Amino acid sequence: MPRKRVFYEDWQLECCGTPFAVGDEVTWTLVACAGTDRRYGAEAWVENHGGTGGRTAGRVREIELVHQEYTCRPAAVEPPGPGRGLVLRAAGRGLEPVPGSVTREPVDRCPESFQERDLGTAGGRSRVRRTVGVLVTLDLDGATGPGR
Repeated sequence: MPRKRVFYEDWQLECCGTPFAVGDEVTWTLVACAGTDRRYGAEAWVENHGGTGGRTAGRVREIELVHQEYTCRPAAVEPPGPGRGLVLRAAGRGLEPVPGSVTREPVDRCPESFQERDLGTAGGRSRVRRTVGVLVTLDLDGATGPGR
């Protein structure tokens, strides 16, 4: 039976997706991963916002949560100047992936929302662990219903 590894990003699922479980039949618009864009080992990724790929039906065989650690850039700080105190400038968190920190966790059901855990601060930089999505193995033959 042909299988396909598919990455479903956290924001795509939280925005417009429906949680699913191992054994469920699904129908998704998939975009093929090109070149080095393998998305955690996937062959394709789910696009809920107007992708040009066709719809693919399959049965969920396996689900793995994908976790990635990031360092966070600290807020921009301007030193005190004449007539003013310390000024903090919003700079966004500026998440930077930590090389080699991706882990996978097998689960039976995809969550409705994804989590982030604060790992503390080291060397003046914060570190977080985010669940960035799920890596799904689909059996492509055997899906019989309209799916999700």
